Amino acid sequence: MSRDLSGGPGAPSGPEGPQGRSGGYPAYPLLSPEDVPAYLESRGLLHLLGGPAGAPLSVREVSDGNLNRIFLVRRDPGVPGLAVKQALPWVRVHGESWPLTPYRAAAEARAYEHLARVAPEFVPAYHGYDPAAFTLVMEDLGRLDVLRTASIEGRSPGDTGRHIGVFVARLAFATSDFGMGSAGRKKLIADSVNPELCELTEDVVLSEPYLEHEHNHHDPGIDALAREVRADPEVRREAARLKHLFMTKAEALLHGDLHSGSVMVGDGRVAVIDPEFSFVGPVGFDLGLFWANALIAAVRADVLGSAALAEEHLAQVAESWEGFTGEFRRLWPSRVDAFFDDAYLGEFLLGVWQDGLGFAGSEAMRRAIGYAHAADLETLPEPRRAAAAARVVRLARELITRRAGYDGPDALSKLIGER
Repeated sequence: MSRDLSGGPGAPSGPEGPQGRSGGYPAYPLLSPEDVPAYLESRGLLHLLGGPAGAPLSVREVSDGNLNRIFLVRRDPGVPGLAVKQALPWVRVHGESWPLTPYRAAAEARAYEHLARVAPEFVPAYHGYDPAAFTLVMEDLGRLDVLRTASIEGRSPGDTGRHIGVFVARLAFATSDFGMGSAGRKKLIADSVNPELCELTEDVVLSEPYLEHEHNHHDPGIDALAREVRADPEVRREAARLKHLFMTKAEALLHGDLHSGSVMVGDGRVAVIDPEFSFVGPVGFDLGLFWANALIAAVRADVLGSAALAEEHLAQVAESWEGFTGEFRRLWPSRVDAFFDDAYLGEFLLGVWQDGLGFAGSEAMRRAIGYAHAADLETLPEPRRAAAAARVVRLARELITRRAGYDGPDALSKLIGER
């Protein structure tokens, strides 16, 4: 890949990055497990570790994604300690052939700072950002499970959706023109520019799946369907409309990558991680990504013959929407500008719903025929994998092109059952 995403004029300044940058980024050492104890000591954070004082530290690397190194540090293997996350300067799967700005760690730190104030129960405890090493330290959530992994293993999602809806509402309201004064909002928009990762989303999620592109791949069993989708002018037009919404609709600070791999569950807790794609954008984008992954999980359960589990995954859309609208309405009386009346709230929420459906379609489409697929589909045996992928593509096409025709979550149940 020739496109350089390794920094540039959009890199942050001030606390998030060096002043006056014109491109590139300063050299920094990449941490290894052996380096982590001394690194935590240099930041004065060892006292946050549980277990007996003076006991030796164990460091375990759990870097299962493409963009970061993540280490879990404990004194006692049974007592959660700290997580150390360092941004890599490239996408791991391609090595140094796909550079990627490490300044995304600053965007993640900024998101955690906001979330620690408005939704602390939904994020790991945050212990600060080191801009010189592009490294964050936070609570070790190793006792929890990744939602996607739990779903693939056939476990119930429980009330995860409701929690995610409340999470999105809290962040959205607090960082919107309803929760912030005009001057503060303009500063937030400027400070939260995240050009390289937004460009990555614009390409990989919102453009490339609709083109013949080297990054795309799909199950051979849906080759004809993929060609049909890419040749459909209505799909292309609506996909372009959604991309433009993503690029221009600066409603609130987003997580920016809220799929089921960014949600941890267990012990009665739902925790959201990895907000490095955070920027100010359309609120429906966060909801849409979560909905797409819930719908994909529902399709997986259904093709495996578990109709009841499929219904539970499908219900996450309704539960998250109810959680979102309920929390947003609860916060509405505290809005900073009463010119926005109750009638406008209804219009705003309708816009979020329809945007969310469209972005759910975008995410589902890329998970089936784009670059980064969903493990929910990839781990299915043939011929079920092709059948499930086809259903996801048809569902995505419907959401992208007909999103204005669905007035609530109940209308989606028929789509999941369609073969």
